[in-house]
Amino acid sequence: MSVDGLVTGEDGRSRCWWCVSAPEYLAYHDTEWGFPVDDDRRLFEKICLEGFQAGLSWLTILRKREAFRRAFAGFDIDAVARFTPVRVERLLADPGIVRHRAKIESAINNARRARELVAEFGSLSAFCRRFEPPPSSRPAVITRKALVGMTTSPESVALSKELKRRGWTFVGPTTIYAFMQAVGLVNDHLEGCHVREEVERARVRRGCPGRG
Repeated sequence: MSVDGLVTGEDGRSRCWWCVSAPEYLAYHDTEWGFPVDDDRRLFEKICLEGFQAGLSWLTILRKREAFRRAFAGFDIDAVARFTPVRVERLLADPGIVRHRAKIESAINNARRARELVAEFGSLSAFCRRFEPPPSSRPAVITRKALVGMTTSPESVALSKELKRRGWTFVGPTTIYAFMQAVGLVNDHLEGCHVREEVERARVRRGCPGRG
């Protein structure tokens, strides 16, 4: 099947069009994006970075990711939850990250809210998986046109609403859909992308509900 949006790389493999503009995108696409994530620290990192990305390019965030990890204690939820106003001021002086007070304070607030979810559901992963869409709600074929038009989903709207109800910030439906794409709650690699089936096999091993 020929799908608009596929690009053939120098290695002869077909990939989603968006990943070929920078080496960082290519590595992220091939090894991370869409693969299921169950580790709470990695989930918290992803949701924080998606919040920091708002209004910026994801490439900017990827290039700053190691600096973010150093600044935010490796995104250890308990550690970030203990950050103080003094720590906020130090972060605002860190040129390696996005120095946006509201986003920094949001990450700290969300760590505290994440601890509440862990206490209630056992893990952040267990909570997020409650919003994994059934196969019937997904497009039959993931094309570029389908993907470009799918910046939110009913599930991302529901997850966003629930997180906001619980006091989270910078978790709008579009941000949350990007998070769901990143951590494998959906598989939005294009049909024909060489990574798509690898992601799908990983989803099956994890026990995801059918084709993503």
